[in-house]
Order: sequence, then structure tokens, then C-alpha cells
Amino acid sequence: MTTSPEWSRMLRGEWYHAGDEILQENRTRCKKACENFNAATYASRRTKVGLWRTIVGDTRPLPMEISDPKEDEALFEETDPFVDGPVSIDHGLNFKVGKGSFLNFNLLVLDTCLITIGENVLFGPNVSLYGAIHPMDPAERRGLKGPEAGKEIHIEDDVWIGAGVSILAGVRVGRGSTVGACSVVTKDVPAFHFVAGNPARVIRRIESTMNSGPDDNAAEKPDV
Repeated sequence: MTTSPEWSRMLRGEWYHAGDEILQENRTRCKKACENFNAATYASRRTKVGLWRTIVGDTRPLPMEISDPKEDEALFEETDPFVDGPVSIDHGLNFKVGKGSFLNFNLLVLDTCLITIGENVLFGPNVSLYGAIHPMDPAERRGLKGPEAGKEIHIEDDVWIGAGVSILAGVRVGRGSTVGACSVVTKDVPAFHFVAGNPARVIRRIESTMNSGPDDNAAEKPDV
């Protein structure tokens, strides 16, 4: 993928043309990988982990299988997220999810730029991560003929994203925060805060034994 100039521009958040052959090849690869994952509804944890790793381009070998199903499933608790399909992911290679996280069904990811999800993160169903953007000027946009770009999205550890939440390009959701159901997140969320609404705004601070560090006690951002 790095041999394509358009791929490199896309990852840097610059304007690029999505019709590039290399980009389309990877989108087709990812779509097929998602279809295979979604079809494996009742497959074993091992099988689903393998299919998930194919989507995101994780080439780590699976550990040696254990005959006891429960013990074999436990092998992946500290290495991979739990993902409940169906999922729809654009590129896959730009989507990184930490161990112990749970992604509920009907997840939509436009990973034009890097999108990261930390460890022990919980997603409700129907969450959408929109990393892609288009020009505001229709003369530049020109339907499918114009360029597009993207901005990174980062969701830090121990976050809870409620059902039906949309997170827009360029947003960082701070550690330990909660985003209320059906919210539209357009700006960064401070660590250990509850936000909700459209657009999402700070409702209150979350008091926790986990947020005793100086970075976690930063003042609320008034524009969130």
C-alpha cells in the first residue's frame, strides 16, 4: 500500500483521489474480509479472531490450539478485542483496537486516516466512526470526481461509547470518559467526563479512583 502516492496522501490527511487503483483494491479486500467475518456468526472465538485479524491486517500467528474450548477461548482475552458482527470497515489497515475492548454489532468505520481504540473500551450497537471528509465547496467536491481527505480519530483506554453514537473526523475521546447514546461528537472529549447531545457537550465530570493523575484532572474544555 505504501507504494501508492494516493495512499500516502490519504494517511497524511491530505487531499487525495479515492479512485486510485491501489486504494480500491484494498477496499475490496477489506469488504470481502468483513463479509467473511459477518458470515461467521456462530463460529468459535479462535475462528472469529482469525477473521478479524484479516480485516485489520494483523499478521500475528494464532497461538497453538487447546483442546478445551473454554481454555482455548481464554487465550485471546489479553491479545484481542471482542467484536460482535456485523461490521462495515472501509480500509481495515488503518483501524487499531486494543485488547479487552468490546465492539457491538453494526459498527461502521471510515478509516481513511488512522483510527485507534484503546484497551477495555465498550461500544454500544450502531456506533459510527467517520474519519473521512470532503471539500465544503461543491465546485471543488464535484461529486465523485473531486478529492477527499481525512483526519485521525483516537479513543483512549476505558471509554464507554453508547449506542448510536457518531464520532467525527479529528476527534480524540479522552481516557475513562463516557459518551451518551445517540450523541454526535464533533470535538475532543476530556478524560473522565460524561458528554452527550448533538453536538455532544460536557454534562459532568466522572469521579473515579482511576483519575488521580495530573493529566486526568485537567480543567474542562468549555467548547466541548
